[in-house]
Amino acid sequence: MNNKKKGILLIIISAFGFAVMGVFVKLAGDIPAVEKSFFRNIVSLLVAFYLILKNKGSLWGKKENRNALFWRSALGTLGIVGNYYSIDKLLISDAAMLNKLSPFFVIIFSYLFLKEEIKPIHLVALFTAFLGSFFIIKPSFNSELFPALIGFSSAAFAGGAYTIVRYLGNREKGYTIIFFFSLFSIISTLPFVIFSFKSFSLIEFAYMMGAGAFASLSQFALTEAYRFAPSTEISIYDYSQIIFTAILGFILWGALPDYLSIIGYVLILVASLGIFIKNNEKKVKTGKSI
Repeated sequence: MNNKKKGILLIIISAFGFAVMGVFVKLAGDIPAVEKSFFRNIVSLLVAFYLILKNKGSLWGKKENRNALFWRSALGTLGIVGNYYSIDKLLISDAAMLNKLSPFFVIIFSYLFLKEEIKPIHLVALFTAFLGSFFIIKPSFNSELFPALIGFSSAAFAGGAYTIVRYLGNREKGYTIIFFFSLFSIISTLPFVIFSFKSFSLIEFAYMMGAGAFASLSQFALTEAYRFAPSTEISIYDYSQIIFTAILGFILWGALPDYLSIIGYVLILVASLGIFIKNNEKKVKTGKSI
């Protein structure tokens, strides 16, 4: 198995893990999203701490990077809480697809803050993807509008967090970034957990721990995937999460997306595929991605 195939396999494993994470989040019931996020990050913190000790890495990162680590952690925390809230309230595949808008926000934020160029293909993809989100959100004054908007905003927060991770690049190790983020998230959500704590059963606790375990597995599998192959060659396979999520949602709850959501899925996938193909064409010609 060459490196590209290893990268594809790892990114599909990551996508499956995130799909299972979403299932565990939903199975945990009506426990507040902040509380679910709190317990999820305990698992990630322990895993990252173990890897730092094993590799003799840094807990806090370099002094010059701490401001970036802080904002990556703050945005990431808002992204996770928003994503968990939308998973609780929406069809699970709709919530997953809205969260997959984050790469398009990375394009916007990278242009605004990292001064990266936006090309016409990016503008077309952004329009197509956000049009797709419109079909999934289905703006109307009903009970699903607010959680759909929260799901959309969670992708924006995640996009901001990933943009900062992109900035950190080789400046910090992945496990240091995850440790800093997990610790920040635990500390920042603790007051909300204390004052709005909802007791849970043993099985609900197991579901929350399962969500944390699969989130950690998926995050590290994703990191390893990009170590074996560049994102331009394998990123599109991350969208297999939607297939896994839809299958699991149907098996467990008999839930299927309506035709408007399916149109939205197709538009977002087409936008992602367009950038993926253009990236590979550019790389073949120049050795660089767009």
